[in-house]
Amino acid sequence: MPAGPDGLTDSEGPLRCLRSTGARITRCAVVMAPTVLTACQPAVLDPQGIVGIAEKTILIDSLAIMLAIVLPTIAATFAFVWWFRAPNTRAIYLPDFEYSGRIELIVWSIPLLTVILLGGVAWIGSHDLDPAKPLASDTPPLEIEVVSLDWKWLFIYPNQRVASVNQLVVPAGVPLHFSLTSASVMSAFFVPQLGSMIYTMNGMRTQLNLRADAPGTFRGLSSHYNGDGFSDMHFDVHAVSPEQFAAWIASTRNAGPTLDPSSYAELARQSVNTNPFTFRTVDPTLFQQIVTQRLPPAPGPRTGRPHLSVSPRTED
Repeated sequence: MPAGPDGLTDSEGPLRCLRSTGARITRCAVVMAPTVLTACQPAVLDPQGIVGIAEKTILIDSLAIMLAIVLPTIAATFAFVWWFRAPNTRAIYLPDFEYSGRIELIVWSIPLLTVILLGGVAWIGSHDLDPAKPLASDTPPLEIEVVSLDWKWLFIYPNQRVASVNQLVVPAGVPLHFSLTSASVMSAFFVPQLGSMIYTMNGMRTQLNLRADAPGTFRGLSSHYNGDGFSDMHFDVHAVSPEQFAAWIASTRNAGPTLDPSSYAELARQSVNTNPFTFRTVDPTLFQQIVTQRLPPAPGPRTGRPHLSVSPRTED
């Protein structure tokens, strides 16, 4: 096939153009990646509570300990490649070499010490951050009862006798003691910036202690897949001043429906993208009835499959 003025045949010209376009796309992706990543919320690496800060410290300390092996190993790999290159006549080739006690001691002792140190950090940290362990504070904790539903979150304030759906308002600087259960399948309660994910299970009660150290809004979510509405099962945590929290409690008591077994049965039906709302008063025994299953678990799909409003794939 005849070549053109640039030395390329007719079939090679489009190939060269394709390669050039691919190279430009790759360069643009490399340049844009840092810009795109700046939009991502750091969450776990931007803790706003005492538990989250402690977990970040464990994460960074564990990384530093592991790098004590990784970095020297990478450096040694490049050093061996350079030293034992073909042109280097000073490198000694020992085809009959089989064993060296000194090398074995180094190869095994360093990882062993690293694993012991890493295990010690994890052991101590996991006991200090036991979810059920109360946080040290002179302020009494705020009691919050949490129920995971399909697919929304119910938050009950037993001492204040109010409740909210898909919205958690807490006073900043005050310890929070959560009692959690599920009215349906297993879910996982997680506020990344406050720390400590914990599961909710039907017929069981788990505990979690957290604290928001400063006012702000933090994203909460279900971190365990639990069905069609999983991706929308999230909520906002509003940490406010104690005065603002008291004002929110007062305003909540003056508006909204009552949460009792009857209204709870309606709430427990499957739904997605539920807008936040509140209950002005709550049956004080409701959470205990849910845990002990005196109130039956959530009904799930009425006909064995989710309704179209819950899962558009039902019509397939």
